[in-house]
Amino acid sequence: MQFLEAQRTLAEFTGGEPLPFLLGMSGTPDPLRLFIRAVAARQGFKAEPRTRPFNTLAQTLITKPESVPEVFLLLPSDLLPEAEWRSGLPTAPLDTPAAHEQVKRVIERLVNRPEARTLYLPAPLPPLLSDPAANGALAEELLALMRSHGARVLPQSAFSLGNYLSSGNPIASARVGEVAATVVDALRATRTPCKVLVTDLDNVMWHGVIGEEGPEGVRYEPEGLGFRHFIYQTFLAKLRREGTLIAAVSRNDPDLALAPFRGGRMMLKESDLVTVLAGYGAKSAQIEALARQLDLGLDAFAFVDDNPVELAEVGQRLPSVHCVPFPAGEDELPPFFDRLASLFARPQITDEDRSRTELYRRRLKGMAPENTKGADLTAFLRGLEMVLTVSDHSRGNRQRAVQLINKTNQFNLNGRRLEDDEVAEVLEGGGCLFTAHLADHYGSHGEILACLIDGEGIVRSLVMSCRVLERRVEHAFLAWLAGQPQPPRALDFRPTERNEPLRRFLDDPAFDGTESGLTRLDVRRFASDHADDLNLFRVETERTPT
Repeated sequence: MQFLEAQRTLAEFTGGEPLPFLLGMSGTPDPLRLFIRAVAARQGFKAEPRTRPFNTLAQTLITKPESVPEVFLLLPSDLLPEAEWRSGLPTAPLDTPAAHEQVKRVIERLVNRPEARTLYLPAPLPPLLSDPAANGALAEELLALMRSHGARVLPQSAFSLGNYLSSGNPIASARVGEVAATVVDALRATRTPCKVLVTDLDNVMWHGVIGEEGPEGVRYEPEGLGFRHFIYQTFLAKLRREGTLIAAVSRNDPDLALAPFRGGRMMLKESDLVTVLAGYGAKSAQIEALARQLDLGLDAFAFVDDNPVELAEVGQRLPSVHCVPFPAGEDELPPFFDRLASLFARPQITDEDRSRTELYRRRLKGMAPENTKGADLTAFLRGLEMVLTVSDHSRGNRQRAVQLINKTNQFNLNGRRLEDDEVAEVLEGGGCLFTAHLADHYGSHGEILACLIDGEGIVRSLVMSCRVLERRVEHAFLAWLAGQPQPPRALDFRPTERNEPLRRFLDDPAFDGTESGLTRLDVRRFASDHADDLNLFRVETERTPT
């Protein structure tokens, strides 16, 4: 989440359940306070954080606990005052025994506030000890003490010495949203552990999109691109052995979603999951149905996905579910696992815990995925600041467009594979070929759509990567196309074993029947009905040089 996105989220937020709390931290709380309110708003809560004045955290810890929940964000200097960068290095050598006593007193004060949530930001220590190795050992000791206390540990990269010295705010600008999410998650966490972890599959359980790469193309081995996903699988296996129920939801065909589990090469097996719900309904609907089947409250669920749109949809419709983004890189794995471990922490493991998965597998046998639409994400999508660049490849290089047509399976108009000379023949007959590139504030998604239209105004190929489903790209593109001087009049649709997402797209009332085996398109109605979808994007156009 970026600053403007946080502001926009709050401007569009109209209500929500109050979430009052005290935020205790060393340093100024802005802009963290703004981001906390925005993160909470996305989950349906109106956060009302109160803060203490700068440099009063130590006094707060010795006062009587507040009547509202407390969240403490601690730095090494809160445990050991000599580690305060803003004070400069102490004039006398560090008295190690006295330092240990000081740290012990702070920990005892935290122990006396058992309901408080504690976060620890392991900022680098100043050179307090003459031996760098001893200084490093001291930092590790402080970190170990905070872990043993049950604190959630933030990545060291979330600390910015530059920010801290210049403004008193210790948090790196690029990590404020992540820290805010951790604060809100800690605030909402209860002392009762979660019971069900619902996980996405593509680019979470494995690297790659199985609908495009196929079962042999995704990676989950302990090497290269698969390493992060292999470690995640071992973590899920550990949770399963401790009694956590693991379920998967995926926008996929069931046989594709299950293929890696049944292939014999993946560390996690189908029997480790209570169910795999693969379909094209909203993931919030799958989680809601799963909660009913298991007779559990939604606050017992955590949801892991790499797609911010899916996380927003579940968080908006089911605010009690703990939504946790899957990390984009290996360096973010430790705080990710810390967050999940804290949600599923169990003081002891029983034989009943160990056998729970098989018991619930029998209960959920035959459960079918839901087909329900999800929450309205218009406000969230607008905040993504999406840019759709439409390129005309009717002349010049069309290699990527042809690759997309021949690679994409799920959002595919008819499943036909075309050779380059077949595409050239359509273009020579007066047709046109478009692609679309998508970017948002998360980065570039690359070329994600291709559309081939013949000289008679018939869409012969329309494909889109399933990586960007739920962003309304297909609606925006066709609304743009409908507004062109010579819009298409029909689509050459054919059902295949894999193109259910495209068939669902054609349920739109602007596709008003068939004629000569073609699906008619009412371009005026489509343009009118989906003007708001088009307005979610800044559309740019370009023509490929001949």
